[in-house]
Amino acid sequence: MKHLQQNQEFRLNEILFENRNKQYGAYVLRNESDRILTKSLFIGVSLLAAISITPMIISTFRTVEINERDFTPVPPVMIDVEKKDPPAEVVPPKTVTPPPPSVRQYDSQVVTPTRDADESKIVKDIPKDAIAGVKNDFIAPPATTINIPTTIISGPGTITPPKVTPSTGPDNSVKEGGELSVEAQFADGIESFRNKVMNKFDNSDFESDYVMKTTITFIVERDGTISGIKADGKNLDFNAEALRTIKSIKGKWIPGKNKKGEAVRSYFKFPISMKFDN
Repeated sequence: MKHLQQNQEFRLNEILFENRNKQYGAYVLRNESDRILTKSLFIGVSLLAAISITPMIISTFRTVEINERDFTPVPPVMIDVEKKDPPAEVVPPKTVTPPPPSVRQYDSQVVTPTRDADESKIVKDIPKDAIAGVKNDFIAPPATTINIPTTIISGPGTITPPKVTPSTGPDNSVKEGGELSVEAQFADGIESFRNKVMNKFDNSDFESDYVMKTTITFIVERDGTISGIKADGKNLDFNAEALRTIKSIKGKWIPGKNKKGEAVRSYFKFPISMKFDN
């Protein structure tokens, strides 16, 4: 097929350049155009490949020179180790040195009390210039200098803090939600409680085309009573009537229980919504 096309082009060239100078450059270029294009294609691809591979070859054979002058040593990391002071030297307490014989003294030793104790050696009238000693000697002249230590130096000791026993009294905190295994409930059932609220609610003073809402929150105590009743509605009169209604309902509540099955104080929420016809 290609040979046929080349023959057709050759015939076309012969027709175009019939009776013309075939030595003219255009005739030669038209006959050799395919060969020139193919040669140019291979040359272009070869040059592109050489340009692409040259940087890779250069980087492969190039050695990296390390300049020692540009190297900056990393400063050492100083770890501050806290030095503990050596324990203080324990100095035993000094004993009381009995005064010399030339000093007035009185017997300051404490006698062990017994049933038949000898009180004859107990001296009640002690001279003012006498000092504590090991015997009663009021004849010697008064002492001039006495080495009696005034302080006792001792080493560090460990003081054991008193043991605090936690209180085992009842838990008075108020539980709610995930802290309860069983929620508090009205003894006769929640439907009975709802019916009592509807029957005791006085709606004679309310006229409104829209629904009035409030949520009553109170605490169910461990003994089944309720306390801390609150209302969070927007209408103050509606809140007041809702509080009065809840307080007027008689009946016991079953308290909620914690995860251990113990009766605890817990919150209970009761929503109220009403629409009054004019």
